[in-house]
Amino acid sequence: MVAVLLFSGGPIFESSIPLSVFGIDRQDAGVPRYRLLVCAGEDGPLRTTGGLELTAPYGLEALSRAGTVVVPTWRSISQAPPPEALESIRRAHEEGARIIGLCTGAFVLAAAGLLDGRPATTHWMYAPTLAKRYPSVHVDPRELFVDDGDVLTSAGTAAGIDLCLHVVRTDHGGEAAAALARRLVVPPRRADWQSGQRHLDRSLPEEIGADPLAEVVAWALEHLHEQFDVEALAARAYMSRRTFDRRFRSLTGSAPLQWLITQRVLQAQRLLETSDYSVDEVAGRCGFRSPVALRGHFRRQLGSSPASYRAAYRARSPQDDQERPPAPADLAALRRTTGVPIAAGHVPVSQVLTAPGKPDSDGFAARVPEQPGRGDPADGPGRGRLRAGRGVGAALPGPRDRPVG
Repeated sequence: MVAVLLFSGGPIFESSIPLSVFGIDRQDAGVPRYRLLVCAGEDGPLRTTGGLELTAPYGLEALSRAGTVVVPTWRSISQAPPPEALESIRRAHEEGARIIGLCTGAFVLAAAGLLDGRPATTHWMYAPTLAKRYPSVHVDPRELFVDDGDVLTSAGTAAGIDLCLHVVRTDHGGEAAAALARRLVVPPRRADWQSGQRHLDRSLPEEIGADPLAEVVAWALEHLHEQFDVEALAARAYMSRRTFDRRFRSLTGSAPLQWLITQRVLQAQRLLETSDYSVDEVAGRCGFRSPVALRGHFRRQLGSSPASYRAAYRARSPQDDQERPPAPADLAALRRTTGVPIAAGHVPVSQVLTAPGKPDSDGFAARVPEQPGRGDPADGPGRGRLRAGRGVGAALPGPRDRPVG
């Protein structure tokens, strides 16, 4: 049984995702049926985007009957969720329910204390705020979704669909998830993330605009092609390195060095997509001291080498392939890194994605527990630790009825 917890002010699209996935009978298409409870997290009527009013048939007391509780969204990251709702979520978790937060629903889970010491994700716009407000949460905005066993979170809107499909896959297997994906006309697992084609963003929390550090951050973004370090940024802010680090982290939820590296990698990502510069030239234009430094940071953040990223990106963009085929140097690098024989002007992306040393079509860049069960026993009972790139671990059923609904 799945309970979907709705609040007033939530966007209608995010709210409808779990209702569509878990609330419609699709047994004729080979999708096992879930039993759905739509619950109000506060007194109604619940108003959503466009002025619509919703009336939920159940209240917070119904959470005690569910094996899975989904919080699809929260109306404002600057507001605290109702204490009664937080207490009901905590109690449901203590009784064995699997708790899921989609997009900004992660803020509700964090406010309930369920993300303390855990990995989690949310929409990239709000990830710095989540990390700043709840420093004990290990926030990673690059993940499509994070499965930490009994607590799961997803990134922005569409990623909520991916996480719900993952839940169906965990409960009923790959065939059921694939059948549901066909019904929803979405990919069972997004190849964009399988191939390492992740996308970063240089946006920062809204509140930085009123902070004196905003000018320094703006300068850094305009001069990424120059070689400067955090000490230089601290000097521009007229602060010591230690003070600058503390202020920057409190404002953005990220260490300034990590933020700077991420911005340089993002700049490199854009140049690889839109220019014909060699990898060495890209490194210089992004402020890296050497191509080796670019390759190391690029692989750590995006899961592939710069040359492989460019080749895969162009293979997935037919218009780019016609107008600008991969350069010979890029093809040679791709042959070395993947072991796939690729002729000039033809990059078979299906081979690139399944080449030796690369994830096959069953791998995806969401974080899921290590098989079997919930992960390393050292993590303690009831706690599944994440292992990136591993197979989907079957969630251990709690005292509630998860597989059948």
